[in-house]
Amino acid sequence: MNLNDFKNNEDLLKILRNAKAACKGKEFSDIVDAQGNQYVDLVMEGGGMLGIALVGYTYVLEQLGIRFLGVGGTSAGSINALLVAALAEPGQPKGEKLLMELANKNFFDFVDGDSDARDLIESWVNDAGHFKLAFKAAQVIDNLQSNLGLNPGNAFTDWLSQLLKREGIVDLAGLRKRMQTVPDGLRLRSNEGFEKPAKDFFRLAIIAADVTTETKVEFPRMAELYWKDVDKINPALFARASMSIPYFFHPMKVTRIPKGPEAEKRWDTLASYRIVEEGRLPSEALFIDGGIMSNFPIDVFHNTKKIPSAPTFGVKLEMDKRLRVIDGPLDLFATIFNAARHTLDFDFIHRNPDYNKLVTWIPAQGFNWLDFKMSDQNKIKLFLEGAHCAAEFLKSFDWAGYKALRKFTTEEAKAGA
Repeated sequence: MNLNDFKNNEDLLKILRNAKAACKGKEFSDIVDAQGNQYVDLVMEGGGMLGIALVGYTYVLEQLGIRFLGVGGTSAGSINALLVAALAEPGQPKGEKLLMELANKNFFDFVDGDSDARDLIESWVNDAGHFKLAFKAAQVIDNLQSNLGLNPGNAFTDWLSQLLKREGIVDLAGLRKRMQTVPDGLRLRSNEGFEKPAKDFFRLAIIAADVTTETKVEFPRMAELYWKDVDKINPALFARASMSIPYFFHPMKVTRIPKGPEAEKRWDTLASYRIVEEGRLPSEALFIDGGIMSNFPIDVFHNTKKIPSAPTFGVKLEMDKRLRVIDGPLDLFATIFNAARHTLDFDFIHRNPDYNKLVTWIPAQGFNWLDFKMSDQNKIKLFLEGAHCAAEFLKSFDWAGYKALRKFTTEEAKAGA
């Protein structure tokens, strides 16, 4: 595959033509720059290989003049968020660089376990029978006992680290510098001054689960809990922590966690982790896919006390399926797991119904979220599905109407207080 397989696809060109015509002159935000770009926050759900649809979504937004302030996500959403933040300065588009990676990467390279692990995963993706799967699963029990997962995840970390390095990002300090490069002429439409320095609008929020302390972790904001000199940390580790699919990948381990009174204060402040006994901080932490705690962290940029100057667009992969059929112990396990990873996000949207105006659901039906051997044809289909959903969302989004709704809910919240 190459870039033109995506960029010059006839269906994509049609989507863009129709969306540009329908959205010409339309307002999506009150924060704009000298080039006429409009700025929003963006949060993306996790979903393994379904994350290809997120690339289509962000590509269309950029083509219609949307740029990003805060970007956040979990698992596959975290990977896309990190790349949107890192591949260029905030005022510049990143879509073509993302497409280049999508076109050229063999994602099965990320399945870097031994031959038994790879055989099991291929059999599962290819819908092998129960007997064959059980036989293959028996061969990897030692992998799970020794490493708590099938694949080390080193291939993913190396790929992402090299990609960031190629773009001039080798540590968190470099990423922050790039993210906080304020676009020319960034301003409010009203020409009023910003309430805070413009560079502070640009933020990355990657969600991971520290199962050692049962902590929902947001990187890089909480990175100082786990590393002494956070500016020197490679941001690829944040995405690696977030995408550690339970048992599919080894948990990401962080050792030599900072200790002492100052570290204990940080844990209390940032993680609400109460030190019951002095000196009882963990010596190491294991990170699992952030989706086990919050697969769609739509709340990371939300402020209930004011009408926003920019909306927070949210992208979900697959429609929410609240009704589950439980027919056996495996179904029960899957249902318990899904309830744990969705409940926080469902609860937040229930308490803040205005977010229904901001969230796009990409159906992504008929695709296997763990199909790391996905065909080129299916990659293009997923990309186009994300592109189509982005275009339809932008056509229907009503910024003035959303602000009016937020004015009402904000006043209601103040009255309730």
